[in-house]
This record gives sequence, C-alpha cells and structure tokens, in this order.
Amino acid sequence: MSTDKLKLPTYGGQALIEGVLMRGTHYLSAAVRDPKGRIIIQNEELGGLYISKFARIPFLRGIVVLWDSLGLGMKYITYSANIQTGEDEKIEGPLYGLTILVSFAIAIGLFFLAPAAVSKLLENWLSLTTFVGNLIEGAIRLALVILYIWAVGKMPDIHRVFSYHGAEHKTINAFESGAELTPDNVAKFPLQHPRCGTGFILILVIFSVILFSFFGPMNMAMRLLTRVLLLPVLVVVAYEYMRFTANHLDHPLGRILAAPGLAMQKLTTNEPTLEMLEVAIAAFNAMYDQEQKAAVKP
Repeated sequence: MSTDKLKLPTYGGQALIEGVLMRGTHYLSAAVRDPKGRIIIQNEELGGLYISKFARIPFLRGIVVLWDSLGLGMKYITYSANIQTGEDEKIEGPLYGLTILVSFAIAIGLFFLAPAAVSKLLENWLSLTTFVGNLIEGAIRLALVILYIWAVGKMPDIHRVFSYHGAEHKTINAFESGAELTPDNVAKFPLQHPRCGTGFILILVIFSVILFSFFGPMNMAMRLLTRVLLLPVLVVVAYEYMRFTANHLDHPLGRILAAPGLAMQKLTTNEPTLEMLEVAIAAFNAMYDQEQKAAVKP
C-alpha cells in the first residue's frame, strides 16, 4: 500500500459500538460487526464544513473541524448502535443539531462552569487570593475529566469501545509505518497516537488552567461568563498545539510536548482482539480505497 499520494496527518478515526470509523480527506468509512459476526461497511463522501476553506485556516479550523467531527461521530455511533439492536432510528435534521448542542452544554456545565463556581465559593469562604482560586479551579477541572474518563472506562460496554479505540490507533500507526495491514501485523503497533481526541481534551484543560490563572478578581456571574466566552479560544489553541506536536515527533521537544497527551490515552485505549483489528482494518481499507479513487479523478 503506497503512502505517497495522500497527506497522512489528515487520517483520523473514532471508535464506535462494535466498530471503527476512519476519516480521510474526502471520504469516511465505518465498519461495524453485526450480531451475526458480519462486518458491515458504510462509506460517505465528506462535505460541508469539514472540506470547506475554513477547515484549512489556522486557528479557525480548530472550531470547524471539531464541530463537524463531533457531528459525524454522533451520527455513526447511532448508526453502530442501530446495527446491534436491529433498529432503524436516525438522528438528523433539527434533532441532530439539538443533540450536539445539548451534549456541548452538559460538558461545558460539568467541566467548566462547575469547577469555576466551586472555586469561587472556596475563595469567598476561605478568603483565598484569586490566583489560588484559579489554580484550584484548574485542579478540580483536571480531576473531574480524569475521574470521568476512568469511571466510564470501567463499564463493560465502554471498555469494549476503548478496545476498538486501540484498534483504530494501531491501524493508523501501522499504515503510517508502511506495514501490511493484517491483524497480526497491526497488533504489534502502539496503542497511542499523537492526533487522538483524548490528548486534545487534556491539552484543552491544561491551557484553561494557564489562561485563567492570569485573571483578576471578578464576581460569580462574570467568572462563569468568561469561562464560556473563552472556550473557543482554548479550543483553537489546543487544536493547533496538537497538530504542531503531532507533526514534530521526530524532534525531542516535540516528543516532550506530546507526552502528556499520549499518557492520557492510556485511560481510553485497551488492547484489541484480532477480531477488533480486523474491523478497524476493514474501515481503513474502505476509506483508503475511496480516497485513492478521488485522487485520480480528473
């Protein structure tokens, strides 16, 4: 399999329920193993924001790619769940956008607003300085993120999803190393990958600690408002940081900067079985075939 026609950093993926989604520059493919043991593959041509000119503008692309990727991810998680249950329910149209917005709101409330509110109350009760209060806020946020990921990873169904996450990473690592994509070969490659969303979450939290530590005294309402308004800034900076470190792993500094994100992935990746790797490889091959066909179109 040749790797000289396409830019490898554009390849990414996501674990699904009993499956894997692989995303390229112009196409994505999802492979899901159904209850009868068959691998079902769904291909889709990418469009909209994901391939727009805005997705190529530094800093702006972080918001664009994240939003579109979350939408596609939710769509195919629903798709993979339907295959397991035999149902044919779909989330689309206004309900599709509303579901994403509600998910965002819950995440912002739990991981950004709640730590800000608790730390502000502690400032008032214990007469702490604003700097110390901001550091406490960051510590609470980091602890919540790690505890949440660790806790959901203990659920049997999520544990399997995390194993498919490992299969996705191993497959992309194998491809980028030029290895033949067979389950036995792919199994030898690392579980961690520098462009993983788990690492992005950790970077986002760390940057929030740094940014908010410079803020001066403010009332509760203003404190909560700044956390919401500055979240897009944190997202775009964290995204560019992740891209930079992923593209400079051949340099010692790049490896040092990427190390925390790679370590965080130990919470969200498990060793996959050969059957799981077979699914991930099927998704990647289907996506790659579509990408190759697109590359030779006039």
